[in-house]
Amino acid sequence: MSTALYRKWRSQTFDEVVGQEHVTQTLKNALRDGRVAHAYLFAGPRGTGKTSTARILAKALNCTAPEAERPCNRCPTCQAITEGRMIDLIEIDAASNNSVDDIRELRDKVGFRPSEGRYKIYIIDEVHMLSGSAFNALLKTLEEPPPHARFILATTEPHKIPATVISRCQRFDFRRIPAAEIARHLQHIVEAEGFDAEPDALLMIARSAQGCMRDAVSLLDQMFSFGQDRVTLAQVEQVLGAVNAQTVVEFVAALAERNTAKGLQLIHRLTLDGASLPEFCQQVIEHLRGLMMLQMTNDPALLDDLPAETVQQMQAQAKKMDLTTTLYAIKRFSAAIHELKGGFQPQLPLELALIEVVQGEARTTAPPVVPETLAAASTKEPAAPPKLQPAQPGPPAAPADAASPAETPQLPDPAMAEMLRKRWSEFQRLVKQQCGAKVLGALNSARDTAVGKSTFVFAFTEQYAMVRDMVDTPQTREQIGHILQQMTGRPFQVVFQIGERAVLPNAPTLSVESPPTDAIDPLVEYAIQDLGAQVVQPDRKRGQ
Repeated sequence: MSTALYRKWRSQTFDEVVGQEHVTQTLKNALRDGRVAHAYLFAGPRGTGKTSTARILAKALNCTAPEAERPCNRCPTCQAITEGRMIDLIEIDAASNNSVDDIRELRDKVGFRPSEGRYKIYIIDEVHMLSGSAFNALLKTLEEPPPHARFILATTEPHKIPATVISRCQRFDFRRIPAAEIARHLQHIVEAEGFDAEPDALLMIARSAQGCMRDAVSLLDQMFSFGQDRVTLAQVEQVLGAVNAQTVVEFVAALAERNTAKGLQLIHRLTLDGASLPEFCQQVIEHLRGLMMLQMTNDPALLDDLPAETVQQMQAQAKKMDLTTTLYAIKRFSAAIHELKGGFQPQLPLELALIEVVQGEARTTAPPVVPETLAAASTKEPAAPPKLQPAQPGPPAAPADAASPAETPQLPDPAMAEMLRKRWSEFQRLVKQQCGAKVLGALNSARDTAVGKSTFVFAFTEQYAMVRDMVDTPQTREQIGHILQQMTGRPFQVVFQIGERAVLPNAPTLSVESPPTDAIDPLVEYAIQDLGAQVVQPDRKRGQ
């Protein structure tokens, strides 16, 4: 049976560890000067070489070769550790051996001297999984271990380890490996294994690994099994479910040109082709990040892990799209990734993100805009007269099959509109919690709102009719009404309309301005001035 590439190409010396020179150099100096600590903590992301470095350190401590050559990987001790049969190297998986009894057993055996090498090495992987009692049982041993014992703790979540444990160890933080270094190491493996690979293909594998060497080597192993002697970019894209880079460029170009139709057509084509929409969304975010870096620094050297052709396309797009739009697009598509999983219309969150970016929401750096009506209700002298009133009276614009509120006249309620405007972020949070992110995204697309005594109206333009239909259900109306009642203590009926302005149903029409009540009737004025008549006030006491 063949050995997996990530096991076959596991680092065996300090010089073979990729991307962690700050760790390996310090350990080599400590070995040279005889200053090896009794306990180490290796922390960092998965697949960055923590366990491999721990084994190399165990070899170096027990190697019988001259000091300058340790570990030599030739002596019996080094070979025994490489083959996993060294009795004095005890590897413990804390995820499955996390009880206090397991640590007590370790503590009882640590006093026995090593049987083969100079040191007994304990490697505890995923040490953060130990229980609180197990950590307490380990403390004393870590603080004063026997002279022949060395502890190496490895973890991906160091914040879960008690400070009392961390303070007894020398801590080394392993960093994510840059994509360029991963690609160079993959090229070395490809040549050694007798294969061939396109540089762009290896670079895509390296970038998809996100700093994890083990993931990159495992994906390369998968590509070797593809059935061809040459690893191509098209093969990697097919295996990853990634979209062709040119499609990502075209999609971002649609954002820059504010071409909604082109963007929706691209999403539709990807859906029909069965592409991974979350992967595509992630590629779009990476591309937009490149635009942001160019817009902020104008330094292409920061994108050295990308093909030169892609960087040139990014430079052209960075001049067409303003920075504010780029920042908003990154935030909006980052939120859409979490909404793309599941749903009867899996592409809808991506389509909504596209529409919201193109329609101009990105022109403000603030959170999602409070609807016009709620903002206008707090302004006594707004610059734009049409936005003066919280709602325009007139007939409702909702379809006939929509739920209509009570037949009593619905009057605008400026005080309630002002209160909701100030608490709009709370309303959005409650909608997301109780109705979901899709409903919140749809409500944020509303053009206008109106607030009455017992009615709340959302108005959508014709372009957003599909979005209105998505939320215009009895269940959604009831949920939003419940949220409004929860915030205001007043029952609300929610109405979704189509139109530029939100209109309260059954609102009375405005009457022509009436004369003042104390104005004199024209006939009475004629009688007083021309006929000499006098006005006599009735005497109520006499019943006149």
